[in-house]
Amino acid sequence: MSDDDQKQRMAQLEARIEAAKKAQAPKPRVDEHYSQANLAWRMVIELVAGLGIGFGIGYGLDSLFGTLPILLLLFTLLGLAAGVKTMLRSAQEIQEQKLAEGAERDDERD
Repeated sequence: MSDDDQKQRMAQLEARIEAAKKAQAPKPRVDEHYSQANLAWRMVIELVAGLGIGFGIGYGLDSLFGTLPILLLLFTLLGLAAGVKTMLRSAQEIQEQKLAEGAERDDERD
């Protein structure tokens, strides 16, 4: 056996051992409860931020123009609509991720 042939066989063996180690390595644990809570808080914060920004803009314009309740209500409602729209977009993003993970798991089973 030549020295080059032995080195090549050794490299192949090391690659196979490394692949077997990766296959046997435990996957990092993801605590589903906390990830769901984080997603819920993200959606609540998006809604409250929309309301707060709308309220702030409306109050600022009302105090600038002297029309206190009109623009405050209008921009608060617009902020609510923007917050709900952002929440729905986040929910759709989360749903797409969950569907992709489910499809990936189904592919691994087959």
